[in-house]
Amino acid sequence: MKRLHDYTIVLRPDDNGTFVAYVPAIPGCHAWGETPEEAQAEIVNVFEMIKEEYREEGRQLPQDVDLESVHVCQS
Repeated sequence: MKRLHDYTIVLRPDDNGTFVAYVPAIPGCHAWGETPEEAQAEIVNVFEMIKEEYREEGRQLPQDVDLESVHVCQS
């Protein structure tokens, strides 16, 4: 099964002074933190939970997205 480092992860500041990390290829795979490091640490936990859900449902995780197709809105 795929691992988090197989995916593009976007990390950006949010408009409320926190940071958001997300995996564009996996719906719902996003996390927040007060620092970039906290957001990155939390995305690991979220990814593992989603990976387990996919495994339990007998589904494959999706392919990663092409980085050029990812549009990041700036706050």
